[in-house]
Amino acid sequence: MESSQNPLKFPLNTKHIAFLGDYVPRRCGIATFTADICEAIAAEFPQAQCIVGSVNDRAEGYDYPQRVRFEIAEQAIESYRRAAEFLNINNVEVVSVQHEYGIYGGAAGCHLLAFLREVRMPVVTTLHTVLMEPNDEQREVMAQLDIYSNRFVVMAERGRVLLETVYGIAPSKIDVIPHGVIDMPFLDSNFYKDLFNVEGKTVLLTFGLLSPNKGIEYVIEALPAILEKHPDIVYIVLGATHPHLVAREGEVYREKLHQLAESLGVGARVIFDNRFVSLEQLKEFIGAADIYLTPYLNEAQITSGTLAYTFGAGKALISTPYWHAQELLAEERGILVPFADAAAIAAGVNHFLSNPTLMTAMRKRAWKAGREMIWPVVARRYMESFEKARAALSVPSLETLAARKVESENYPLPALKLDHLFNMSDHTGIFQHAIYNVPNYHEAYCTDDNARAFIFTVLMQESGGVSVELERLASTYLAFLWYAFDANTCRFRNFMSHERKWLELHGSEDSHARALWAVGTALGRSKNAGHKNLCGLLFQRGLSPVGRFSSPRAWAFTLIAIHEYLRTFSGDRVVGQTRDVLTNMLVDLFRANSTPQWQWFERIATYDNAKLSHALILSWHWTQQPEVLEIGLSSLRWLLEVQTAEGGHFAPIGCNGFWTRGGEPARFDQQPLEAHAMLSACFAAYEATQDEFWKKAGRRCFEWFLGRNDLGQSLYDPSTGGCRDALLQDSLNENQGAESSLAFYLSYLEVMKQQAVG
Repeated sequence: MESSQNPLKFPLNTKHIAFLGDYVPRRCGIATFTADICEAIAAEFPQAQCIVGSVNDRAEGYDYPQRVRFEIAEQAIESYRRAAEFLNINNVEVVSVQHEYGIYGGAAGCHLLAFLREVRMPVVTTLHTVLMEPNDEQREVMAQLDIYSNRFVVMAERGRVLLETVYGIAPSKIDVIPHGVIDMPFLDSNFYKDLFNVEGKTVLLTFGLLSPNKGIEYVIEALPAILEKHPDIVYIVLGATHPHLVAREGEVYREKLHQLAESLGVGARVIFDNRFVSLEQLKEFIGAADIYLTPYLNEAQITSGTLAYTFGAGKALISTPYWHAQELLAEERGILVPFADAAAIAAGVNHFLSNPTLMTAMRKRAWKAGREMIWPVVARRYMESFEKARAALSVPSLETLAARKVESENYPLPALKLDHLFNMSDHTGIFQHAIYNVPNYHEAYCTDDNARAFIFTVLMQESGGVSVELERLASTYLAFLWYAFDANTCRFRNFMSHERKWLELHGSEDSHARALWAVGTALGRSKNAGHKNLCGLLFQRGLSPVGRFSSPRAWAFTLIAIHEYLRTFSGDRVVGQTRDVLTNMLVDLFRANSTPQWQWFERIATYDNAKLSHALILSWHWTQQPEVLEIGLSSLRWLLEVQTAEGGHFAPIGCNGFWTRGGEPARFDQQPLEAHAMLSACFAAYEATQDEFWKKAGRRCFEWFLGRNDLGQSLYDPSTGGCRDALLQDSLNENQGAESSLAFYLSYLEVMKQQAVG
């Protein structure tokens, strides 16, 4: 067994987990397991939100705990599809499916496949049964499970072997994780016996739902031979009869066991406790047992929760050699006896009781091995499997990468739809965030996004997209910027509540410089005289504080603003001097931090990275200093190389960790802002050099929006006209905020411009 000390190989990013299967208070082993693993993960990872979709085998359902958020009617296939959609809209990141042929509707439980086809998140399927000789329907269901499951969990090594040899499952997607057990101390059984009035007795125990395949009759038949040598024996049979068996034939099997015990003269030594007990009660029964027996009759049983629980508790174990028992009781951790052999069971019990030293040694070996099976350890192993499932979706196979390495015409330019821009804007400005495609009033407005939105309206009008509605929006966004400017401090404020109250005295340096970029763009391109006059005031008053800024991105945004401004006012010496100062600051920063392997301005690459290179390329247009262009192009080429995936598509540095020199770049969450920044810088490099390499690179960055990315999914939503907020490691962030949507709109206009000029 693997050591629990091994660190997880993946960062724990999974926060929303769904479990699918039966669930307590339904009385079956799958229900108990689903509840146990769900609660274990919730306890071990309190930051994770765990919910359950439970399968009902009766119309009235069950009185479920709050953990169960959705119920599925076992035989209604539409119920499975509704469950999938429920998980989809609740942003579940991974679903843990408990699979057993008998708990889902349809032939061989095929209704489950309707659920799996619809869910849009990774699936980790725990197989509670793996058949050596499946029938055609069972084999087909397993083939479909292989298609829709990102990973499989089996609880025994035999299960892994069968998945590979019988079903052709790839070894790389199989995790062997033992059945979880209660963390019980290694105690003397006498500590608990008074609870059951069996003080001074040697207690044999079998527990679980009662059914004929459990082989309990063979233990009863063995009792006379055991009692002959050890007359203090009592045998407890704990558990209610399986509900499905009761529904078919009532308590016939239990009554036969009673009659057998009476006929053999051991009726007084067999205690039938016809209950489905709580976990705390079960711990007491296990604690009181001296020897635990699983005389099951089916060799192909690959999992036994009852055996696992007593194994972890350090009980002396006697079992028939079904697959799970063969593995657990290997290396002298218990005694195996033949199937349906009462004499062998009697011999095993007598051997233990006649050799207490041997019995204690086997108990200790089982208990020590069981420390790797306690629920917290198993929970961590499951979480690692979940992380692997999510990571696998974000690391495409070589075949997938090759398939994505296609020419640009496979990503045609969609029609530009501005419905979402109008939807996200009101008479104050544009809302910064959205919940899906609905404006989020709670986080209201910011200067950053109103600046971006104003730039878009200016560029849209320059390209000929003039409309009354766009003119109104342009005035609204500019009015927001004017209101954001504090004439006393000459600084722009950034965040505003929905009640139009500023939430800070002044905003960040970056937000200030973005506002300058916006008004500079209007001064260089707008045909609206009123807008230009107001922007002139903001530009002149807002430029002076930048000389005291320490943010390289604020320097870069300001340089882009100056470039736009100088398109109209190239003779402005004061602005030209500011340009030279900021350009030299960026050049000095690059000299101080760059190495042959790290062609960058800082020791960490964070957000809006390409704007630093972009600013120098534009500044070269005015300064004509060779080093300025060289640094701009070399840093941009390096950034492009490190953000190009094996398949040739753009894969920007993720915001979930960024990239510190000497470390590994974060692959996710990939932001639309980065695609726009890179695209814009590449097109500027093309204009400076006329090298077609840069034009093609810019187009590839735009295609990231359309699906040429790690997941092969489009971030642009043609139904709303919005852009999703991020490419996550296994899915999309479905919110369509202002920053992401404006990044797409601005990118779109630049691509249109490049196409127009050829």
